[in-house]
Amino acid sequence: MSIKVMIIDEQADFRSLLMHHVTTNWPDAIISAYDPVAAGHLPDEFSGAGNDLILLGSRHGDREGVDVLRRFQSRKNFPPLVYFGTEDDEKEAHELRPDAHFIRGHINHESLIVGLNDVLLARQRVASPTSLFTGDMRMSIHPLIKGYRFMRKLGSTEHSGVYLAERESTHLQVVLKVLRQMPGGSNSIGAFDRFLQEYETIAAMDHPNIVRIYDLGVGDDHAHIAMEYLDGGDLRVKIENGVPERAAVQYLRQIASALSAVHAKGVLHRDLKPANIMLRKDGSVALIDFGLAKTAKIESEITDKGEIFGTPYYMSPEQGHGNAVDERSDIYSLGVIFYEMLTGEKPFKADTAMGIIYLHGNAPVPLLPPRFARYQALLNMMLAKAPGDRLQTIAEVEEWL
Repeated sequence: MSIKVMIIDEQADFRSLLMHHVTTNWPDAIISAYDPVAAGHLPDEFSGAGNDLILLGSRHGDREGVDVLRRFQSRKNFPPLVYFGTEDDEKEAHELRPDAHFIRGHINHESLIVGLNDVLLARQRVASPTSLFTGDMRMSIHPLIKGYRFMRKLGSTEHSGVYLAERESTHLQVVLKVLRQMPGGSNSIGAFDRFLQEYETIAAMDHPNIVRIYDLGVGDDHAHIAMEYLDGGDLRVKIENGVPERAAVQYLRQIASALSAVHAKGVLHRDLKPANIMLRKDGSVALIDFGLAKTAKIESEITDKGEIFGTPYYMSPEQGHGNAVDERSDIYSLGVIFYEMLTGEKPFKADTAMGIIYLHGNAPVPLLPPRFARYQALLNMMLAKAPGDRLQTIAEVEEWL
C-alpha cells in the first residue's frame, strides 16, 4: 500500500520541495499539504491519524515552529514526526527529540530519503529495502542479469544503478540500467510498470536523436533496460568546456526534433537537463532517461564549492510548484538549456532549491549578451512564466529556428 505523508508549513515552495523529494522515492505516496496560515492552525485535538509521516516545517505564521513541534510531541500515538527547522532553533528542536531533524535550508536528497526510511522502518510502517539498495549500488555490488557481462559501474541513484556492460551474444557494449522495485505493494508495482511502458514506447521509436533501446526485462524485484552506449560524454561536460554558437543552435535543433517525436507519442520527458543529453562521436546528440512521468526526481547537483544540493535548475515554474505539466514544460526546460549553452551560465541561480523555484516563477528572463541578441525573442517565448504565454508546441520552436 502507498505511504501517507502530511506536510505542514506556511511556505508553498518549501511544501512543494518536500513533495518532490518524497515522490522521487515513493512515486505513489499520498501526500496532503497544509498551510497553517491560510487554513488556520491545526486544532488541539489533531492526532495525525492515518498518516505514516508528518513532515513539519518551522514556519507557522505567529507561532514558532518548535512550539508546534512541542505540541505534537506531547500527543499520544502521534505518527512519526520529522522536523525541518532553522539553525536558530536547532538546539531547542534537538532537545524535543523528533523522529528526525533537518535544517530546512540545507536538505541533501539522499540523506533525507535515508533518514525518512529509517524513521519508517523504526516505526514498522513500511518494509522498504531502499537504504540497503542505496548502499549496495554505491558499493558496486552488481546485480546478475542473464546475458550480460558487467564491465564497470557508471553511476547510481536511489532507484537505479547504471553500468557499462557487454551483451554476451553479440559482444555489443551497452549501458545497462537496473531499477529496483518500488516499495509499497500493488500500487507501487503499477508505477513500476508505467515506468517500463514509457521506455517501451521509446524503444519502438527510430529517431537519430533518441537513445536506442535494445532490451527490457523484468525480474522479481528489479527491471533492466539495455540501451545504446553513447561514448561522447554528456552535454553538461560540453557546456563546462564551452559550446560554440553554431553548435548550440545545432544541438537545440536536434533536441527539439527528438522532443517533437516523443511528444507525438504522448510521452513527456519531464527531466530534461544537460546530464540527460548525451553526445556521440559524430557530433549528434541523443536524449536519455525517459519514463519519469511518475518519478520526477531532483538529482543532487553540487557546485565546485559544494554549497547547493538538489537544485531544480531546469524545472518549469509549474513543475517546481507541483502542478500539472504538459509539453510546454519540456519547452521551458529546453529554453533553460539553450540559454546555458550560449552563455555557460544557468539563467536562475540561488543558494537554495526554494530560491531557484521562486526565481523560475517570478524573475524576468535574463538578457543574453549582445552577440546573441538574435535569440532573445526565442528565449522569451520559451521561458515565459505562464504556459499559455510560451510557444505551445515543439513544432513552433522548430519553425522559429
